[in-house]
Amino acid sequence: QHARFQPSQSSTYQAIGTPFSIQYGTGSLTGVIGSDQVVVEGLTVSNQQFAESVSEPGKAFLDAEFDGILGLAYPSLAVDGITPVFDNMMAQNLVELPMFSIYMSTNPKSSMGGELLFGGFDSSHFTGTLNWVPVTQQGYWQIQLDNIQVGGTVAFCPTGCQAIVDTGTSLITGPKKDIKELQNYIGATPVDGEYAMECSNLNVMPNVTFTINGLPYMLSAQAYTLMETSDGMSFCTSGFQGMDIAPPAGPLWILGDVFIRQFYTVFDRGNNKVGLAPAVP
Repeated sequence: QHARFQPSQSSTYQAIGTPFSIQYGTGSLTGVIGSDQVVVEGLTVSNQQFAESVSEPGKAFLDAEFDGILGLAYPSLAVDGITPVFDNMMAQNLVELPMFSIYMSTNPKSSMGGELLFGGFDSSHFTGTLNWVPVTQQGYWQIQLDNIQVGGTVAFCPTGCQAIVDTGTSLITGPKKDIKELQNYIGATPVDGEYAMECSNLNVMPNVTFTINGLPYMLSAQAYTLMETSDGMSFCTSGFQGMDIAPPAGPLWILGDVFIRQFYTVFDRGNNKVGLAPAVP
């Protein structure tokens, strides 16, 4: 059962009433727009408009652990032209720097968990220096990929392609035709609608490398597979998923959580760049 927002219990709530609908890669919502203060760890954003979801067709959000969705892309992507939370944080001078950063833990049992930092970055969560990649289109956090290599050989996107860095996508996605080949390369086979592999094969499976701004971002098999254990049995599934995004937005690769867990990510609105560095596990 999800925690729900009760406007009647908020003295600062204001009804706006504009109808709202959004379609995600998975799932959709309809509802109305309201306005209230949004408080994040002591930062109070005033007069923040947001969507109150009234109808959620299908089961996409039913079993989800989260109660809501916080959009962190550029304002051009916002439904009904609403000002996103981070834009209001910047406009209301609530953040030190016009950037936010994400750390995702690889260890589900870690007390630390993940971290979303507004107004800067936390160098204790990455090694070396951040490498800055220009945003190519200000909608999603979109960047250029130089190529994608499997076992050190360029296999996809040989002349470059577009990708988005997206915390809201669990896996790494790419065009269906490419991902089908990629699953084949890594030795994953279709089982019940997902691609699976023998966990015992991880150490012989190839690395998959995304070249971004001239630098290699390498994922080992341990990084790009998801391991689930039930009844003492380990089951390994591929962290790659086929998804076709139609032009003009697409085609796009999506570097989702599987990628972000390995690389600490800074989203810099001031310079329109994405910063990447190896995450500290």
